[in-house]
Amino acid sequence: MKYVDEFRDGALARGLARAIAAEARPGRVYNLMEFCGGHTHAISRYGIQDLLPPNIRLIHGPGCPVCVLPIGRIDNAITLARDHGVILCTYGDVLRVPASERMSLLKAKAAGADVRMVYSSLDALRIAQENPDREVVFFSIGFETTTPPTAVAIRQAKALGLRNFTVFCNHVLTPSAIQSILESPELRRLGTVRLDGFIGPSHVSTVIGSRPYEYFAEEYRRPVVIAGFEPLDVMQSILMLIRQINAGRAEVENEFTRAVSRDGNPKAQALVAEVFELRRAFEWRGLGIVPYSALRIRTAYGDFDAERRYAIPYRAVADHKGCECGAILRGVKTPQDCRLFGTACTPENPMGSCMVSSEGACAAHYTYGRYRDYRDAGPTRKAVND
Repeated sequence: MKYVDEFRDGALARGLARAIAAEARPGRVYNLMEFCGGHTHAISRYGIQDLLPPNIRLIHGPGCPVCVLPIGRIDNAITLARDHGVILCTYGDVLRVPASERMSLLKAKAAGADVRMVYSSLDALRIAQENPDREVVFFSIGFETTTPPTAVAIRQAKALGLRNFTVFCNHVLTPSAIQSILESPELRRLGTVRLDGFIGPSHVSTVIGSRPYEYFAEEYRRPVVIAGFEPLDVMQSILMLIRQINAGRAEVENEFTRAVSRDGNPKAQALVAEVFELRRAFEWRGLGIVPYSALRIRTAYGDFDAERRYAIPYRAVADHKGCECGAILRGVKTPQDCRLFGTACTPENPMGSCMVSSEGACAAHYTYGRYRDYRDAGPTRKAVND
């Protein structure tokens, strides 16, 4: 199958592993952060870390949109479904994210709230058309990848004159999160996070292009290589990053040329700019309040903004005391550093959002058995990877 089998070839993977080992200098450690949940999933699924020399360390960043959504926004959605009697539509992973007092949208549904899983924003729009006597709210989340479809739904709702359809907007922006990481005390002052380069996101970059990352390469002297989702994509990107670091370069390179250009998708960008505008601030799980890091619906489309219609006050809520999800999203800790991982917290009984989505670091490590490597090998293997 074109663009799948070619990028999962075992012989090519072994060849890339040898090339990486030859390029990696024994006297230094390479700390590379992947900023995409799809990459986190691929790294665990295909055992990419096992093919790399011990001095190449892959760090999981806040690249999972379900994971970075703060508890307070989930609480708002539950309030909409439970107290306002709306039909609340959202994506499947969001239903299972734990909120305050161990509540979730799935539990609210079990208690009688009308919560429905959809595969797209247009599914929510269809439900509104089929239920003209009910208020329908689409709980939208995601990075730049899922923002254009939400904009399409809002524009179509306006064209159809649907008065019973609104969107609870929670779309966030990747470049702002990258800057937050680069400006974090752990990186700049405390030195608890060491970061030499970024494996840039895939689907996000098809929309925004590679141009936005040029600022980080120039200003912070960190190379960025945009990578596809397949295992050979990720390995080739690691090789490209190592070569940049060894040469003292900090540039934006595009491994995913079959889908990403420098300018991205101008039509999608124009659509998003028409419907949405920047928020002054937005809370991310793990990162806290990040300025200009999220979108809200413009006044011209304000009739379709659930936050305006229902005026639900936002309240920040702390994560579960034993959950290390926030630290994992910042790259400060790994899933294995959390004392709940694989015991009290599993995909069947998640304590934090990183164990919910398949793109979350904890779920990926648990699903593909990476936690057993650490459990069985003991502290020696863990020390090598730390």
